[in-house]
Amino acid sequence: MFRLLSKESNIFSVPVYIGFLLLIVIAFNILNFSAIDSVSTIISFCGVALGYFVFNKIRLTYQTHLPLFLYTFFIFSFYPGDLDIGIAVSLLTNSFLLLILTTPDDAIRKKNYLLAGAILAINFIFLPTVWPLFLFVLLHIVATSKNILLNIFRLVFGMVLIYFAYFCVMYFFGFTSFNPEYIPIPSSKFITGFYPLHFLLPVLVFALYAVWDHFIHYNEKSPVSRYKYTFILTFTLAQMIAIVLYMGSHYEYLLLLAFPASIILSRALIFLPKYWMKESALWLMIFSLILFKVGGYFELF
Repeated sequence: MFRLLSKESNIFSVPVYIGFLLLIVIAFNILNFSAIDSVSTIISFCGVALGYFVFNKIRLTYQTHLPLFLYTFFIFSFYPGDLDIGIAVSLLTNSFLLLILTTPDDAIRKKNYLLAGAILAINFIFLPTVWPLFLFVLLHIVATSKNILLNIFRLVFGMVLIYFAYFCVMYFFGFTSFNPEYIPIPSSKFITGFYPLHFLLPVLVFALYAVWDHFIHYNEKSPVSRYKYTFILTFTLAQMIAIVLYMGSHYEYLLLLAFPASIILSRALIFLPKYWMKESALWLMIFSLILFKVGGYFELF
C-alpha cells in the first residue's frame, strides 16, 4: 500500500479522492441519510476539495498520493452526517487562508492580507471559537513581513469591513441585541470519558514522533522546508488551542486538524528508515481511524 501511495499524484487525482470520500460518507450514513445536512455538506466538501489543491501549493510531501489518502481518511473518520455549519465554513475558510498565505509571490501575498482579514472575520462570525487563527496570521505577518504594521493594518481593515457589513445587515433585519455567543468562553463540559478518542492514540503517538524527528534532523532540512514546516506547526497549534478550549464532546472539531495532520504524518512516514515500518505505521493509523469512526456508532471495547 505504501509503495502505491508513494507515486506522484496529479491534478486528476483530486476528483477521484473527492468522489471516493463523498461515496464512503454517503454509504456510512445510508441508514440515516436524512441526517446529512445538505448545506453544510456542500460547504465542507468545497473546503475539503480546496484542501486537496493546497497540498500541491505547500509542496512538503513530494506531491505523492500519501497525504491525499490520509486526508481522505481523516475527513471520513471525523465527519458526522449533521456537521455544524460553523465547522463547515471553517473548513472552507481555512483552505482559502492557507492558499493565500502559501502564495510564493510576496507582492501578491502582501496584497492579499486584506482578503485574509475578511476571511478571518467570516470565520469568526460563523464559528467564534476559531479566534486563535487570528494569532496564527499575526505571527505569520511578524515573521515574514518587512512592513509589519502596514500588513497588520491591512489584515485588521479587512476584518473591519466584513464586521461593518455584517452589523448593517443584521440591523436591517431587526437584530439589534448583542449575541453573547460571540464571546467565546471555554467549554465547561470538559471530556470526562475518552471513548472513542482512545482509538486515536496510535495516531497521536506517531504525530508526536513526527514532530520530534523533524527537530532532531532540523539542521539537515533546507531553509524552505524549515519555514514551511514551522508554518504548518503554527497553524496546527492554533487549531489545537480551539480544540482544547471548546471541543468538549463535539468531535467534529477534529476536522480542523485533518489537513495539517496529513502533512505531518505523511512526511514522517516518508522518512522512516525501513519499509516495513512505513507499511505498518500506515495500516495502524488507518485501522485506528476506522475504529474511531465505528466507535461513534457502536460500543466496541
